[in-house]
Amino acid sequence: MIPLIEINNGVPRHPQYRMKEPVNFCMMPGEHVALLGPNGGGKSLLVDIITGRWPLLMNEVKYHFDESGSDLVCDHIKYITFRDSYGDADGTYYYQQRYHSQDREITPLVSELLPEAKDEAFKETLFRLFGMHDMLDKYIVLLSSGELRKFQLTKALMGKPSLLILDNPFIGLDASTRALLQDLLCKLIEETHLHVILLLSRAEDIPPFITHVVPVEGLVCGEKMEAKNLDGVPKVDAPEILRRYAPQDDKGNSAPQDEKRGEDEVPEVIRLNKVSIRYDERTILKELDWVVRKGEKWALTGDNGSGKSTLLSLICADNPQSYACDISLFGRKRGTGESIWEIKKHIGYVSPEIHRAYLKNMPAIDIVASGLHDSVGLYVRPKPEQRGICEHWMEVFGIGDLKDRSFLQLSSGEQRLVLLARAFVKDPDLLILDEPLHGLDTRNRAHVKGIIEAFCKHPDKTLIMVSHYQDEFPACVTHRLHLKKEKVC
Repeated sequence: MIPLIEINNGVPRHPQYRMKEPVNFCMMPGEHVALLGPNGGGKSLLVDIITGRWPLLMNEVKYHFDESGSDLVCDHIKYITFRDSYGDADGTYYYQQRYHSQDREITPLVSELLPEAKDEAFKETLFRLFGMHDMLDKYIVLLSSGELRKFQLTKALMGKPSLLILDNPFIGLDASTRALLQDLLCKLIEETHLHVILLLSRAEDIPPFITHVVPVEGLVCGEKMEAKNLDGVPKVDAPEILRRYAPQDDKGNSAPQDEKRGEDEVPEVIRLNKVSIRYDERTILKELDWVVRKGEKWALTGDNGSGKSTLLSLICADNPQSYACDISLFGRKRGTGESIWEIKKHIGYVSPEIHRAYLKNMPAIDIVASGLHDSVGLYVRPKPEQRGICEHWMEVFGIGDLKDRSFLQLSSGEQRLVLLARAFVKDPDLLILDEPLHGLDTRNRAHVKGIIEAFCKHPDKTLIMVSHYQDEFPACVTHRLHLKKEKVC
C-alpha cells in the first residue's frame, strides 16, 4: 500500500527549524494520527515539515493524495492552529477590539468570510452540526472563542480537503460542542476520504477515532504506535508549588486561615446591578445581578456564546459599555472619575483575547513585566527589583530558562505560561483567569493548577475562573455562576 505522506530522514534547510534528529514519518491510508507531546516538544515544527513550510535539504516530503484535479498541497491539506483570532493575521486586530462596537463596520461578517462550497449538501451538514446559521450575520470580532472555533472548522472543511490537521481542537469548547466535534469528525471520516492529524498535549484528549500516536518530545519525532497500545496517563501533582506560594507564618509554616466573618462584614470587590449588554438585536447579558466579596473564589461557567468573556470585559473596563452599566469595583462605582489604570492595578488577568493580542517580537520576560503596568507591550522599562520579581514568577511557572527567548518563538503552551506569569506578577487582589489551562500538557496543567490552589489559600485574595472542564477548577471554589445563552430578540 502506498503511504499517504512519507518523510525519510528529513532535515529542514534552515538550521533554526530543525529537529534534534532527522525526521522519519509515515502515514498510511485509513490512519488518523495524534502527535502527542509536551509544550515546546516540537509538534508544531513537525507539522511545518509535514506541510512543506520548511523545505528539506534532501528527501523531500512525498504525498500521495487522491486525484482531485489539483496538484497543490494547500488544496489537499488544511491546518488550523486555533490561535484565537478574529480575522486574518494582518496586524489589524487589537486587544479589546471585540468589545468596541464602533469598529464593527470595518470588520467582516461571518457570512462574508466563508468560501463558496464545493458541495452544497455537505455545506448544509456542516452548518447544521455547528449551528452556523445563527452566526452568519454576526461580526467576526463578536464571536466567542468557541463560536470562532466552529467558524474556523467550517471554513476549512468546506473545501473538502484530503487531510485536516488540528492543533488542540477541543480547547475552549463546552462539553456538548466537544462531543459534537468528535461526532462530526467521526462522521466525516466514515463518509469521506478525510484523514486527520491532531496535535495534542494530553493523552486524555485523544478521541476514539485516532488509530495511531506519534510521540514528539525534546524535538525528536518518535516511532508511530497504535493508539490502543498507549500507556496509561500518569497523574502529576505540584506540592512544591503549594509550599512555595501558599501563605506562611514567620517560621515558614502554612499560615492559618482567617476566621469566617459575616457576609455583611466582608467588603465587596464587584457589584453588578441589572447589567444588560446588547449588540444590535443580540442580547448577550440580560439584567444580571452579581456580587463578589473579598476572599471569594468563583467558578464562572456557561456554554460557548453565553457571555462569560463579555462579563469579564466589563469588570476589567475593556468593554466601553461598562461605563453605561451600574457596576462597582472595590467599593467604587464605575464612572465616578477613576481611570482604567486605577481599575486594572488591582487585577491580574489572562484570557484568549490577551493571548491573541500579544504578537510582540520581544523577550518573554518583557511580556511578564508588562503585567506590572497592564499594557499590551512594554512601554516602561522595569526597575532592577521589578525585573527580579518577573524572574521569580517565571521560575514559579517553570519557564525561567525562557526569559530571553522571543515570545513569538515559543510554543502556544509556553506562551500561555508566560501570560499566566504576567497575570500573577503584581500579586493582584483580584485574579481573573479565562481558560488558563488552554493547551497545556499534563505536567503543566497540574503545575498551574497547583499555583492557583496556592493562590486560593490566601484568604484576602479573590478569584474568578472560567473553564469548560469541571476538573480544572480548584477544590477551594466557594461560589459558582452559570450563564445561559440569551435568545435572539
